[in-house]
Amino acid sequence: MAGYDRSLYQTYLSSIPMFRSCTTEQLDRLAELGTAVTATDAEVVREGDRGDDFFVITSGKGRVTRGGHEVAELGPGDYFGELSLFDPAPRNATITAAGSMSLVSLSRDAFLSALDEMPPIRDALLHGMAHRIHELDARP
Repeated sequence: MAGYDRSLYQTYLSSIPMFRSCTTEQLDRLAELGTAVTATDAEVVREGDRGDDFFVITSGKGRVTRGGHEVAELGPGDYFGELSLFDPAPRNATITAAGSMSLVSLSRDAFLSALDEMPPIRDALLHGMAHRIHELDARP
């Protein structure tokens, strides 16, 4: 798909715990489904809003705020909204572009289509999510 560097996006996807167990072919298919998004000094997602898109930042920076307080800054390779691919719950933070920010968005519908089309992705994701839960449980 035109509009973004698919190989860069695929590299970023492979470093995300949830996607680490996916094969190169599976990551390529997920990357193919992405949509380029650009935001300039604007909210990308708003705390409390329901959402069904997952985002990976490919350039620029974003501010993360909760309850009106800045809690983090995001940059290239950072991601947010991955749980909305499974559960469109309200967003737990607002992400605002600080200047110009480029992202790749993966919609819940496109993601679910990929799961139906390539069932092994589901197993890889479950493995990746279980591994991530174990990592979080092991924290002091």
